[in-house]
Amino acid sequence: MSVLFAALSGCTDGDKKQTKLEYPETKKVDTTDVYFGTEVDDPYRWLENDTAPEVEKWVEKQNDVTFSYLENIPFRDSIKKRLKDIWDYPKYSAPTKKEGKYFYFKNKGLQNQSVLYMTEDLKEEGEVLLDPNKFSKEGTVALTETELSGNGKYLAYGISRGGSDWNEFYVMDMESREKLSDHLEWVKFSGIAWKDDGFYYSRYDKPEGSKLSAQNKNHKLYYHKVGTPQSEDKLIYENPDKPKRNYTAGTTEDERFLILYESAASQGNALHYKDLEKENDNFHKLADGFEYEYEVVDHNEGKFIVKTNYEAPNYRLVLIDPENPKPENWEDLIPEQESVLQMATIAGNKIVTKYMVDASSRAYVHNMDGEELNEIDLPGIGTMGTFNGKKNDTEAFYTFSSYKKPSTIYRYDMEENKSEVFREPKIKFDSDQFETSQVFYESKDGTEIPMFITHKKGLEMDGDNPVYLYGYGGFNISLTPDFRISMIPFMENGGIFAVPNLRGGGEYGEEWHEAGTKMQKQNVFDDFISAAEYLVDEDYTKPEKIAIAGGSNGGLLVGACMTQRPDLFEVALPSVGVMDMLRYHKFTIGWHWAGDYGTSEDSEEMFEYLYDYSPLHNLKDSVKYPATLVTTADHDDRVVPAHSFKFIATLQEKHAGKDPVLIRIETKAGHGAGKPTDKIIQEATDKLTFIFDNMDIEPSFK
Repeated sequence: MSVLFAALSGCTDGDKKQTKLEYPETKKVDTTDVYFGTEVDDPYRWLENDTAPEVEKWVEKQNDVTFSYLENIPFRDSIKKRLKDIWDYPKYSAPTKKEGKYFYFKNKGLQNQSVLYMTEDLKEEGEVLLDPNKFSKEGTVALTETELSGNGKYLAYGISRGGSDWNEFYVMDMESREKLSDHLEWVKFSGIAWKDDGFYYSRYDKPEGSKLSAQNKNHKLYYHKVGTPQSEDKLIYENPDKPKRNYTAGTTEDERFLILYESAASQGNALHYKDLEKENDNFHKLADGFEYEYEVVDHNEGKFIVKTNYEAPNYRLVLIDPENPKPENWEDLIPEQESVLQMATIAGNKIVTKYMVDASSRAYVHNMDGEELNEIDLPGIGTMGTFNGKKNDTEAFYTFSSYKKPSTIYRYDMEENKSEVFREPKIKFDSDQFETSQVFYESKDGTEIPMFITHKKGLEMDGDNPVYLYGYGGFNISLTPDFRISMIPFMENGGIFAVPNLRGGGEYGEEWHEAGTKMQKQNVFDDFISAAEYLVDEDYTKPEKIAIAGGSNGGLLVGACMTQRPDLFEVALPSVGVMDMLRYHKFTIGWHWAGDYGTSEDSEEMFEYLYDYSPLHNLKDSVKYPATLVTTADHDDRVVPAHSFKFIATLQEKHAGKDPVLIRIETKAGHGAGKPTDKIIQEATDKLTFIFDNMDIEPSFK
């Protein structure tokens, strides 16, 4: 087959969708696996080899078709221009205070990466500490971790290249501002936990085989002393008998205790601690894993303050005496509430908590005995992001955003309970012309599901509005209101942005999460399908005007729903999705997701359940699927691109309609974190272009 599509450039707008594309030929190999007596063919297995030259050629040919299609859509440039115009405003993080200085990130507008600044006076911009835009010409090297040592002498930082989860750690001398000789490699899923003139971090051994697809096993915790080579780092903890365990560490603010978190899957962890004031002290178990979550907030008067969902699906704050750590000896500091406790931190010698009420934030201040003192007056329906404050400071900073307004930074007086706007972004977008509402609809089994809906004020609900339906539904992750620049051009052209809070997320605690895991995963897909049906039944839209989107686990969501109900959606945008549910656990960190998914090797029942919804395995011959733009990246070592490769190859083989089914493969990019601004804008441009083109909508921007 030709890699070019059939004379598309000569078609008019009116007949563009009537010309069927010609896709690159994708060879098939004779590969069959047997699961509990069931034979499963995997003819595109060869696409899993990310280093093979023939896979690279296949990627080039697929991109040729995709970008040739997109480049022939006349309004693509106007969408990109509008996106760049509204993206171009200064963006800041909330400041963090340490050793009398403030640290914050700033992006002037269209910089590929945000820059780390330091200042003694917040009225002054201060000096640039780290500018990752200078690390590479393309802006594909991103800062991942930054942590100042407790004594203020050093700044440790991590970088990621091309969007990979692999990190390299470096150290800056804060007096000279010089990068020291320290260079740590093969770091992954790690923080930076300072103790004196060194820090604890987690890493793997150098991988055997492809660093982007080989399984990650035997995670280890090390201590690195500044000024020494990595080869001299001290091994602090490993468990070779349990190669599929992850270990991350933190130190308490006073650096007295080392806290070790041990996890075996996507949910639950064991908790260990070590008293660093005692020479050669061993780790002591504080809480058993792996059914429940435990997070040490700090310690006070000889006891650890721990946030947990043990016997509290909505989470609570408990005091654990390390001398008597059994659960029957725990004391409730802040008991479980009807709402979900998302965050607890110590600032101004008080406890600040963030709760989630119907997927929107509420925040409170308590004394150290857990007694509520006051509520923090937040601006309305939206999301409180970071809350930065130290134990002995009376000043803190937090962020707040909504579907209509970008993140605004507030300064909070811990003594007076007063918030004031510290930085409010100025963007070329009139948020007053738009409105957000929350509705509740019934899923297939009668469960009530909340959904946020944002659109222009006064939009007529005539059943003909384009809808961008976005979802996730997994891993206890909550979709709370946040500002999405990429949705502005869509809503400006009469579009509706809808976000349902599906089961599998954490919006209503652990029970809500578990209701969308393993043998209950179909609930998530039913919730999403029911959201689309609600929008049709209530005359917001019709199936011919619905685009569905999601990334990672949300990509799985889109893949499952478009295969189960291809009639209900016009456009599908699965991004970096988990599409092969029978083999996902065989790559990089995939095995860690088994807590949510289960695996095809667990039991015959689990295999059959996964096989029944796995997007790759449920594409059928001669079915008209929605117009589909799969997106992935060549450096995605979280959800390896083979998932998307095999899915699109199968979809192109079986799809009966003339609507395009394409894949867009980004280069020098990964799962999403650290992606340069120009790549983000271009991908958003192409998604919107694809939607408008396949809904026969010609956007305009005044």
